[in-house]
Amino acid sequence: MASARYDLSGRTVAILSTHGFEESELLQPMEALREADATVKVISLSSSSDQIRGWADGDWGESVKVDAVVSDVSAGDFDALVLPGGVINPDKLRMDSDAVDFVRAFFEAGKPVAAICHGPWLLAEADVARGRDLTSWASIRTDMENAGANWVDEEVVVDQGLVTSRSPDDLDAFVDKMLEEIFEGIHSGQHT
Repeated sequence: MASARYDLSGRTVAILSTHGFEESELLQPMEALREADATVKVISLSSSSDQIRGWADGDWGESVKVDAVVSDVSAGDFDALVLPGGVINPDKLRMDSDAVDFVRAFFEAGKPVAAICHGPWLLAEADVARGRDLTSWASIRTDMENAGANWVDEEVVVDQGLVTSRSPDDLDAFVDKMLEEIFEGIHSGQHT
């Protein structure tokens, strides 16, 4: 497994999510991060401050404990950020100014960010996609291009600390590159 190649002990990673996250896109990266000895914190909105519920196979799935509310934390508390997809989850998050500011702050600090599926919607909302190579779920390609991104149809795209993938089918490649970029740390090319 990829996590065995990277020792992330001493690193703290935020997973920003709310109800309706694509279950595999939160659980698989979280498990890999923990196997690499990273501390993982699930960050959510104040309206979902206890637990958030995933979406799997067309219905509500597993619940995940929330560690903190986004308005109570800052990017300075973390070494990297993960943005799982699903349709409901990022659509709710991009409407929350604290969540959008939280995402933007990781780019301002040059910290690794990994977004999969519809997760890149938050990159567009935070105005950090401009000039970046990335991918996403195909239905939001136009949104990404309108936000100034160079959208490509590949299983995983890495651009100076930004890791993006299209769907749960790409999770193995996504997780491997996510761990690598977090291991590498600050990227001077990661910018707003």
